[in-house]
Amino acid sequence: MLKCTFMTLYVFFMLAVSAVAGQEVISVYTTTPPVLDGIGDDVAWKSSPTVVTQDAVASIPIELQSIYTDTSIFMKVRFPDSTENRVHKLMNWDESTKTYRTGTLREDSLVLKWNMEPLPVDVSLQSETEYRADIWFWKSFRTDPLGYADDKMHIYSFSKRNKAQDVILANGKIMYLSRPSDSGKSSYQSIAYEKFMGDSVPRYRHRQPTGSRADIKAKGAWKEGFWTIEFQRDLMTNNDDDIQFQTNIPSYFGVSRYEIAGKRPNPKLEQPNYESGDISEVILLKFKK
Repeated sequence: MLKCTFMTLYVFFMLAVSAVAGQEVISVYTTTPPVLDGIGDDVAWKSSPTVVTQDAVASIPIELQSIYTDTSIFMKVRFPDSTENRVHKLMNWDESTKTYRTGTLREDSLVLKWNMEPLPVDVSLQSETEYRADIWFWKSFRTDPLGYADDKMHIYSFSKRNKAQDVILANGKIMYLSRPSDSGKSSYQSIAYEKFMGDSVPRYRHRQPTGSRADIKAKGAWKEGFWTIEFQRDLMTNNDDDIQFQTNIPSYFGVSRYEIAGKRPNPKLEQPNYESGDISEVILLKFKK
């Protein structure tokens, strides 16, 4: 009876894998971890095969590599971008109202989205299945200067939670997306201006992140029309709001050039697709020693 139950679960698992997973990224074991500098030329990366996935929203190819040590996982992402944008929501003085208004500039960003469910699931915003996902959100202005990526979650549900975004599927059904931050402080905070401080002023200042929100180290560098971003995180954080990597079990993820917020493109922004990103392909991550 036990054998039969196990085989049933195994078959169900394999059917779920074949229905969801696309390409495979092989995370190769190394005893010499790379330096996180966004250059990505460390010897350790040479043993890691490169996988290319297409971002349907950004209409660009994204290159992916992974390596791991006894304690950490590393991800390397490279994608084309004609300009380096390291300014985010610069505020401009409005003389008529005597207040600052948020401008149209948006930072470059990248999202790695990890399935936290026990079985494979489509973690895109066209999925008809509820899920929880771990979000590694690299931001060129808000997180990169301190060497981090922001750590958040996606809770995708049939029922609406507080501050959830409505997501209308292609078939007309409605799902709801919540994006809670992990526990702790982020690497940035808003600045309040009570008086005129210049024609244009930054909206955010940097600070040291804390708690689970400081789990992910990351560094990006732009050169000759390409961003290269390197991520590092402990395999196991023991935080409920994080994916826990076990090297004998595959993990499922996707990547997006733009923030995944369930919003429509905004032609008024310098980057119209900001906040309208999505996962174009669910990718299987396997560890190889």
